[in-house]
Parts: sequence; structure tokens; C-alpha cells
Amino acid sequence: MKVLLQRVKSASVSVESVEIAAIGPGLLAFLGVERGDTSEIATRLANKTASLRIFPSESKPMDRSVVDTGGSVLVVSQFTLAADVRKGNRPSFSDAADPRDAEPLVNHFVDVLRQQIPSVSTGQFGANMQVALVNDGPVTLLLHQA
Repeated sequence: MKVLLQRVKSASVSVESVEIAAIGPGLLAFLGVERGDTSEIATRLANKTASLRIFPSESKPMDRSVVDTGGSVLVVSQFTLAADVRKGNRPSFSDAADPRDAEPLVNHFVDVLRQQIPSVSTGQFGANMQVALVNDGPVTLLLHQA
């Protein structure tokens, strides 16, 4: 499982030109589920997402978590994070979880976040989404748990 986190001033996701979710300051979390991922892995990565200290305090540039700041999180499922591009020019998605296995893990990740963060929004699983964001920093981190 991979989570690509971006600290944002704002972010939104649309499907078929209709905005389905938007947040203010917080985190945009692109979530890629891979074969063999479990709910335990999703729990660990959701907890890490909530507690990662990547927001500024008055004295340090990276000292507070999204929980500490009262920020929001927008979770967007993105199977392309599981791509293998080591051979050739066409990505292989053989490491991506089957959608029937991935969707419950995405939902579990979101549920764990919602236990800690009041404002968690999501994209639409399996949809062609358009994501807009104003990156803050920029701060972009990749969390990976195999």
C-alpha cells in the first residue's frame, strides 16, 4: 500500500465535471492498494497520515500534524501508484490489488482517519476523477508499507 501525501491549502475532486468533494487546508492523500495489502496495513498508514508532523508551528517548519492543526483530508484512490515502470515504456499494474479487494481497504483507511479527523472527504472509487489542488510548500511525501 502506498499513500502519496501532499500538504495543501485546498483540494477538490470532480467526476464528469461535477465537484464531489473539496477541502481547505490539510492533506490530499492519494491511496494505492497493492496485492497482499491488509486492513492492518491500512490502519498503520491511516494512523501515520493523521499523526505525521508536516505542518508548521510558530517555532518549527514541520512540527504539527493534520490533527493538531484541525485540517481536513481528501482521500483519492489511485491504483496507478502500484505501477511498475522498470521495464519498457508501458506501466505494468500487476502489483495493483483487484478492485474488489482494494475498495474495502480504501474504505477502512478512510474509516480509521475519520476516528481521528472530523473532516475527511473522498473521491469516487474506480471513477475517472479530476483532482485540483493548491500545494502548500510544496510538501509531498510517499508512505509505503509492504
